[in-house]
Amino acid sequence: MKKSNSINGITFLICLLAVSVLLTGCANNEIVNECLKGHTYGFLGGLWHGIIAPLDLILMLFKNDITVFAPNNNGAWYAFGFIIGSGGWGFFGGNRASKKNR
Repeated sequence: MKKSNSINGITFLICLLAVSVLLTGCANNEIVNECLKGHTYGFLGGLWHGIIAPLDLILMLFKNDITVFAPNNNGAWYAFGFIIGSGGWGFFGGNRASKKNR
């Protein structure tokens, strides 16, 4: 009987994946070449934007011209810097931050 439960779970996940692929296939493609002119942000830009991301998140609720992630970036290096800057990998905290020194 446990085997049928796992088969139902796998079937559900496959159906969920199929529906997700079908829905995202209908998404509209936006041409952004016009927007990507000017300064391209790299690793250091991503690092800085990751550090100020909490403030940007709050400010973007009140102003339309503020975003959390720079649209004109160089891809993987910018994203890597953003993750490190935002502490997404736990460099600035973790399980040691909550332990008391004894």
